[in-house]
Amino acid sequence: MPFVTNRQNNHTQITAWPHSSLPKRGFALFIGVTWAMLMIPMLALLGTVALWGLLPFLLLSLGSAWYFLQRSYKDRQILEILTLDHAQAHLTRQNPRGGDQSWRANVHWVVLSILPKGGPVDNYLTLTGNGRCVEFGAFLTPDERIALSQELETLLIQFKSAPGRG
Repeated sequence: MPFVTNRQNNHTQITAWPHSSLPKRGFALFIGVTWAMLMIPMLALLGTVALWGLLPFLLLSLGSAWYFLQRSYKDRQILEILTLDHAQAHLTRQNPRGGDQSWRANVHWVVLSILPKGGPVDNYLTLTGNGRCVEFGAFLTPDERIALSQELETLLIQFKSAPGRG
């Protein structure tokens, strides 16, 4: 699961991040294999003028694959941290480009909602409190958002019902 719950004495922290399906080693292997496969047909063109006509297009396609995979890595550098204690809920979102976003609310007034269909994503998970509604874990899969909502619902009930315990 691309989220983890860390329970401390008087607070709990849930950290969520996007799933990475292509690790760095897989990226290097993909680029290497793609390069090798693009060069196989070029062997027949060695010593001909056609080699110089095709080579820029092959390099452009390889460079494009490299660029967009690197951009995908950068776009997945999102981190959402929800900290709950007996007084408040604090959500911080670290964005890949731009500044961080933050939301705070009294934990006793926080309402957890999950919208199965009709939201921006299936099983859209939101937290409402302090006059705002914020999304949590929109980059997770629908099943992961369900598991996260169940974990979060249990924690909210615990913090709302038993003040002074963590």
